[in-house]
Amino acid sequence: MRALWLAVAMSLVWVPVTAQAASLRCGTALVSDGASKSDVLAKCGEPLAKETRRESEEVKTRDGDTSTKHVVEKTIDEWTYNFGPNRLVQVVVFENGKLVDVKSAGYGR
Repeated sequence: MRALWLAVAMSLVWVPVTAQAASLRCGTALVSDGASKSDVLAKCGEPLAKETRRESEEVKTRDGDTSTKHVVEKTIDEWTYNFGPNRLVQVVVFENGKLVDVKSAGYGR
């Protein structure tokens, strides 16, 4: 029985982490999670396109028996980079000015 528990514990050590880190390679520079828009601009240059939108999210907090709701506003910026026909187009997503995601689209032109 002890061997079984040891095997289970050891197998949990090798469980892969599912959290994905957002990163973008621009030439020899690399930008990743939490980078500012100015950092991305300095390392990757001006994007092909920029879009900005505002989103609202209702957040519930609980303090003992009291539950409170409030609305959180955030600014979402999406910058599109086209690095040419041999690389995928990259859409860089910022939330309140910080890099949170990088999405790949089709091949560039």
